[in-house]
Amino acid sequence: MAVIETKGLVKTFGKLRALDGLDLEVDAGQVYGFIGPNGAGKTTTIRVLLGSYKATSGSAQVFGKDVWRESTSIHEEVAYVPGDVSLWPNMSGGEVIDFFLRLREKSGPAWDAAQKRRAELIKNFELDPTKKCRSYSKGNRQKVALVAALASDVDLYLFDEPTSGLDPLMEKVFQSYVAEIKAAGKTILLSSHILSEVERLCDSVGIIRKGKLVEHGTLAELRQRWEVEGEALPSLEEVFMKQYGDEIHISGEEDDNEMHKSIFAQYLPKKKAGDR
Repeated sequence: MAVIETKGLVKTFGKLRALDGLDLEVDAGQVYGFIGPNGAGKTTTIRVLLGSYKATSGSAQVFGKDVWRESTSIHEEVAYVPGDVSLWPNMSGGEVIDFFLRLREKSGPAWDAAQKRRAELIKNFELDPTKKCRSYSKGNRQKVALVAALASDVDLYLFDEPTSGLDPLMEKVFQSYVAEIKAAGKTILLSSHILSEVERLCDSVGIIRKGKLVEHGTLAELRQRWEVEGEALPSLEEVFMKQYGDEIHISGEEDDNEMHKSIFAQYLPKKKAGDR
């Protein structure tokens, strides 16, 4: 069963075509890695799914519901963490977390369970919930959002660069909770620039390029499609680089992109004898 499904999804901003016929499907219980460079359309997709943006054309559904017309109902079963968290400066981190939790539960066993989970998450993410949000670093603002989301008992988690600003130790804490959510049969859409994280956590991966899904499948399937005979199976990073490598033109000319060229060059298809 598809928890997330888009068909021919288009979103334009004036002359900019941010999404260009995106077809995306995420099944129940999956951890789905959604990757691509800046500007490829990842965040736009997530905001359409949340009902923050209205699609120009095409369709998008979450739990079989239209994301624009039924966004309020969808939000009851979705937790979201953006990559750049803004918080109310005069509230403490704990107050912000409780505000979001009370949008779902105000009392009873569910509230008690959320508070127990909240305390565990605050401890494990090493967050001081008594400080005012205006004093938090980017990493601590991210922790507030993560605690609020992970303490919520929902069926779908949308993570858009969730570990942005976190140190490697806190990234490990986040990854352990993703594994826990997955074991509980929940669904996660994870957008991340940390490809090793996606490779470690995700069941399936989709690569978005200029608003279109250009690759999707399990990591094993992606590796097989990009395998070069006689070489080791490629990592997700190598698959990603091969998909985008042709956007960097290798030549003998000197310019400001020499470092980027040298990085991408190793992933470009190897020339055969006689090629010019």
